[in-house]
Amino acid sequence: MALSFPITGLQLRSLIKKNGELEVSLVNVEVLPPAPNKVVIRIEASPINPSDMGLLFGAADMSTARQTGTPDSPAITADVTRSAMAAMAGRVDHSLPVGNEGAGIVVAAGTSQTAQALLGKAVAAIGGAMYAHYRTVNAEDCLKLPEGATPADGASCFFNPLTALGMVETMRGENHKALVHTAAASNLGQVLNRICLQDKIGLVNIVRDASQQEMLRALGASYVCNSTPPNFKDDLTQALAETGATLAFDASGGGLVANSLPHGSRHQPKAFDL
Repeated sequence: MALSFPITGLQLRSLIKKNGELEVSLVNVEVLPPAPNKVVIRIEASPINPSDMGLLFGAADMSTARQTGTPDSPAITADVTRSAMAAMAGRVDHSLPVGNEGAGIVVAAGTSQTAQALLGKAVAAIGGAMYAHYRTVNAEDCLKLPEGATPADGASCFFNPLTALGMVETMRGENHKALVHTAAASNLGQVLNRICLQDKIGLVNIVRDASQQEMLRALGASYVCNSTPPNFKDDLTQALAETGATLAFDASGGGLVANSLPHGSRHQPKAFDL
């Protein structure tokens, strides 16, 4: 059934006020007919990426979070300390939409051939403001999902897959033969594991507990090192020797693997803090 524009839908917004209070609320926004090369997506799924959390909550102390608003217009508020407000200066009193990526069904399309080809299709999209009932985006920013795939299947098509592919391309571009990843049990880590398995790339996965070890082994990972036991460094050193990994992507920010990368080979060891 054709939509009668304008229509309205809820959108999640994040606002940091001058008084040092964060407010996360649902706002009713108007959706206009799409321009020729744009589409309107009815959003059905959207992931929460770390970058989404940063925008959603800013520097607020979420231990102070409380429910406010009304049943018809609910909100969450939390306190931002005076010292943290300086870092938030650029967004004070600006109500910001949240959600970097998402997926749904194209319910309206502009007149261009590219836009019309997506009408009625399940698509993933990038462009911000995805925590909403509806989102209007450029048709070129949409990825048509395979037949049978649901919006939930495709909601994380951009950030984690592109990050994982960037890791692999960095490895190849700098002539390393294998790599190490310290956020191996994360969604990103699981995507990277699948890519490395398919491309036959040596990958040393570092996790923090035995259940994560088991999960990755069940997904086919050959090298999974648990950083908690005292024999971690020995296990890591052996995995590095067997794979020849001299490149690490370290999400711990503390140089967890930098000192364990083998020296003296033709490849200088390198670790990136994520």
